[in-house]
Formats: sequence, structure tokens, C-alpha cells
Amino acid sequence: MATSVKQVLEQKGTTFHAVRQTDSVFDALSLMAQFDIGCVLVTENERLIGIFTERDYARKVVLKGLMSRDARVGDLMTANPCTVTPASTVDEVMHTMTENRFRHLPVVQHGKIIGIVTIGDMVKSLVSQQQHTIKHLESYIAGDLAAE
Repeated sequence: MATSVKQVLEQKGTTFHAVRQTDSVFDALSLMAQFDIGCVLVTENERLIGIFTERDYARKVVLKGLMSRDARVGDLMTANPCTVTPASTVDEVMHTMTENRFRHLPVVQHGKIIGIVTIGDMVKSLVSQQQHTIKHLESYIAGDLAAE
């Protein structure tokens, strides 16, 4: 059975960090540095309206010569970001991330933000699945498994 985003969140937790679109880019970066994270969600009245990532900063602030204390998150965020649900599988999320070159995807259910998953979370889940399969096959080959 395929691992779901819900199962990944049960392991990693549902904590996410958010800013408002009127916040300065500097404040968003400070929050990202404080928690050693690569993105923050942008919310309005607890509703997801965007995502602001390290990539947004590098490409939209640094390269354009903007000042992070003056620039607003809302001017540089990725609006209406792609999201996944708790029912999405790790394989589906990996496909979405690979095809679109995303490293972070908000998890949303019924319009409510549930958490966020990263490419690292997906790789960790896949490695865990593979280790489980290897152990299962080793036991089978060794004759340790009871009849199923």
C-alpha cells in the first residue's frame, strides 16, 4: 500500500510557518532563518494565498537589486501555489514536485492548511519504504516469514 501525505505528516508533524503578504521580505527571511526552513506560507485570514521560498528571494530580490527590508512578500510570493491533500500518495507528490520543480508543497484539506511537505520528506519516506521492502524480502528468502 502506498504511503500517504497524512502518514508523512503523522511522522514529521504538522507545524508550518506563515506570514502576511504585507510583511517585509526581511521579516519572512528572519522567520525562515530562525526555524531553519526553506519557505513560509503566505496567508490571509488563515487562508493560503501564496508561498515564499528561498528561490523567490534569490531570483526576485537579489538579482533585481531590491532591498529585503523594503520589498513586501506579496509582491514576490508565488500566488495560488499548487497544493496536495492528506490523501495524496508520496508517489503522486514526488511526480508533482519533479514535474514542476517544487521543493515545498502545502497540504490543504477543505480549504484549511494542514501542514507542508518537502522533497526531503518525500525522499525520507521512499527510503523507509525501500528499507522495509528489503527487510521483508530478506526474511522471505531466509524462510523467516510465516505463511501469509
